[in-house]
Amino acid sequence: MNPIRIAIDVMGGDFAPLNEIQGAILASEKFKQLGLNIEFVFVGKESEIKKAMETLSFPHLVYSIVNADEIVSMHDDPTAVIKSKRNSSLFMGIDIHARGNADAFVSAGNTGAVMSTATVVLGRIKGVSRPTIGTFLPTQHGRPVLLLDVGATIECKPRFLYEYAIMGDVYSRIVQGIDKPKIGLLNIGEEATKGTEPILQTHALLSESTMNFIGNVEGRDVLAGTADVVICDGFVGNIVLKFAESMLGLLKAKIKGYAAKGIFHKLMVLFMLIPLKKILKDFDYQEYGGVPLLGVNGVVIIGHGKSSPLAIQNMLTRAVEVIRGDVNGSIKQALVDKKD
Repeated sequence: MNPIRIAIDVMGGDFAPLNEIQGAILASEKFKQLGLNIEFVFVGKESEIKKAMETLSFPHLVYSIVNADEIVSMHDDPTAVIKSKRNSSLFMGIDIHARGNADAFVSAGNTGAVMSTATVVLGRIKGVSRPTIGTFLPTQHGRPVLLLDVGATIECKPRFLYEYAIMGDVYSRIVQGIDKPKIGLLNIGEEATKGTEPILQTHALLSESTMNFIGNVEGRDVLAGTADVVICDGFVGNIVLKFAESMLGLLKAKIKGYAAKGIFHKLMVLFMLIPLKKILKDFDYQEYGGVPLLGVNGVVIIGHGKSSPLAIQNMLTRAVEVIRGDVNGSIKQALVDKKD
């Protein structure tokens, strides 16, 4: 059986290349235990990669290195990478995937640059108007909710949102193992008559679909876990994402402030420390790793710039899940069925 090969932009994250390499080592141990044959292609500055690996032990890591002299920073224009930085680890990694020399591409680099470059180089799945990027958020039920879109397309036409729902439905069924994912449309009210004209039209499209559409959901429903997949445009989704990300910092600050009030309060916090850590773990982006760029002709997983080795490991795990589950094939078929 041929190995699964994953190209990694090892220069993309804030702590590159060490965290990316350590994440791959962690993943190699996990895949070894699962009996999976996985190879990694480290794309980046070869000298820095080899220097970082001198201090590490990696008995089960199977890898190769592709030298890329340029780095795409978080400040680079996302749309200019294809023209100005074709020797970057980001572009070369996606190009390796596009040429069939890797089955997936993973990056914790410039999100906009990954999205725009992947869309142009890999192309879109037939029937997809716009690719979408989502995020997982914790819920009261324990199972995370998938929020689509969180920034790929700021202004969405109804058909874009409808296609996001189809892709979210497929991803949730195959990767998350949810039999009939509940699809919700983010709105200012539950009533079908509320919202802007694009939202009203989207509601009508989803209502006529065979998906498990539960109607409009409000902001309070997102973390409540009312829906498994929540659909919105990239403008609203990005605001929701950034607000949700701030919750962990708020909770930690509140706990620290409570402990600072006195010895009794500090003892109470210490007594609750173990359950608190378990609760706060659900808010940790590392646990979810990265999110897929759905709708492109390939497997692209995008992670947080500050991704730790654990987060990188989980990104690589997501990539393997998408490949083995043939998520793209199912999206193609779902879009064909939509037209029938």
